[in-house]
Amino acid sequence: MTDLAVSRPVTAKPALDVSSDAAKARIRARYRAERRFRFYGIAALVVTTLFLAMLLVDIVSKGLPVFKAHSLVLDVAVTQDAIDPAGKRDAATIRAADLAPVMRDALKSAVPGPLGRLGDRTLVRLLSIGAADDLVADLLRNPALIGSTIRTRLLLSDDADIYLKAKGAVTSRRGDGTITPDAKSGAVAIAASGPAFAVDLARIKAVMVERARVLETEAARLDRSGGAAVSDKVADLRREAAELLGRARDPAGEETLDTRLPSLLLSINGGLVKVEKLKADSAVGTALLPLSAASASSDWSVVTYATPAGDRKITDLEIALLEHLRATGKVEAHFNTRFFTSGDSREPELAGIRGALSGTAWTMLVTLVLCVPIGVLAAIYLEEFAPKNRWTDIVEVNINNLAAVPSIVFGLLGLAVFLNFFDLPRSAPLVGGLVLALLVLPTIIIASRAALKSVPPSIKEAALGVGASHQQAVFHHVLPSAVPGIMTGTIIGMAHALGETAPLLLIGMVAFIVDVPQAITDASTVLPVQVYLWSDLPEPAFQEKTAGAIIVMLMFLFVMNAAAIMLRRRFERRW
Repeated sequence: MTDLAVSRPVTAKPALDVSSDAAKARIRARYRAERRFRFYGIAALVVTTLFLAMLLVDIVSKGLPVFKAHSLVLDVAVTQDAIDPAGKRDAATIRAADLAPVMRDALKSAVPGPLGRLGDRTLVRLLSIGAADDLVADLLRNPALIGSTIRTRLLLSDDADIYLKAKGAVTSRRGDGTITPDAKSGAVAIAASGPAFAVDLARIKAVMVERARVLETEAARLDRSGGAAVSDKVADLRREAAELLGRARDPAGEETLDTRLPSLLLSINGGLVKVEKLKADSAVGTALLPLSAASASSDWSVVTYATPAGDRKITDLEIALLEHLRATGKVEAHFNTRFFTSGDSREPELAGIRGALSGTAWTMLVTLVLCVPIGVLAAIYLEEFAPKNRWTDIVEVNINNLAAVPSIVFGLLGLAVFLNFFDLPRSAPLVGGLVLALLVLPTIIIASRAALKSVPPSIKEAALGVGASHQQAVFHHVLPSAVPGIMTGTIIGMAHALGETAPLLLIGMVAFIVDVPQAITDASTVLPVQVYLWSDLPEPAFQEKTAGAIIVMLMFLFVMNAAAIMLRRRFERRW
């Protein structure tokens, strides 16, 4: 009996609704969601770029001044009696000579008139303790200069150097009208033919208003948080703020410039007068540098230092001396080669990164020699030769976990194993390289395995098909094809190691190292640790050094990452 197929009616699919109001609303909502997603993505990129730009601008603005230094260019009389009385002309005698007297004489001849004992001490304080280094270097190159007068650089102290770099804090304006001092030295009263000092007086009043606002804010904060315990302090702050506002409301009133207000120096008749009392048409002060004459002058200027004397280390007398030396062309700005040629120092103007750069080079060399062969061979074994079983799975999981372990754990491992157990030298690049090699090794293994996986299997299969052994197929065909990816991963891993600080602190590379290391067993430090050390010091000049060292380190990182990108583009193959 034949079965008859019963045909079933085909149900027609409903027509797609694209024209109704509801469908159009759904389409519009979908387009709005897509636009929102694009906006969120672009906003995220803009915010990230903005924060990165702010970081780089802040670092560069603070670090660029470190690449410039100031010195005094003076004619120094290098007498034989002071340098080499016996006439030996040997290097040891020149290095041991006391050059302070000849430098002091050269300084005195560069400023007008006698300054007294205080002025002489202040003048010498402008120089760095290493001011004679260039002079000694000139004499060592040519001992025949002893007994003659030579022009040389004398390095300024860090405080003087910061003052000369302070563009925003120091302003100068040429005076209008005629002013007349009544004395050449000591206390000097200056009368003006008109309101010659009205602009300066208005600026002082504005500073007083701003200072009163700051005091009021501080008083309100203490009143909210401290209560009755700081009531006397709050009352004093508000009393001082009220006094400042009362004085500022009188635009023509005479002002006394104390250590909490900006410093004003009047340059007139070849001298400098520190203003102590100021009105629109007169001033009273003390001559820091003697005037050539107590007569009327229309050629005068006002130098204003916005930072109050109580908030800075450099004194008004030092400012006066520096301004005179700068006006007479004795101050010279030059590239700060000491920053790259000197080791660390307690004096900011003498501190450099050469020792840290050498320590970094030795440490990176040890790291590279250890982690690259071990990491690449481990990746080849795990990817091509290791059996796929429980133990290799455990090894792979642990390698991935080690890549995420905090770096300070590796420092603890180095402290316990390399220093305490094996008794290797502390603060040495050898130990630092061992610790960083352990830190970078998981990254290199993972990157190398990924590069080996990216090679098409047909290359190895073709080599095996023509009779090559498994080892020959891997090392002669697969590995050369994976080299670009391996090199990229290695460079990125080394860049990671270059910026590490925490593990190196634990193995003693935080020590103060002046000498440049010559071997992997010498005590040294590295660039990130040097940044950490300088950032903790209170001197403002060391803050410049910190930012400058960060710029150098960032340049190394940019170069290494750029090299990784170039190598990948140069050698990569598209399968």
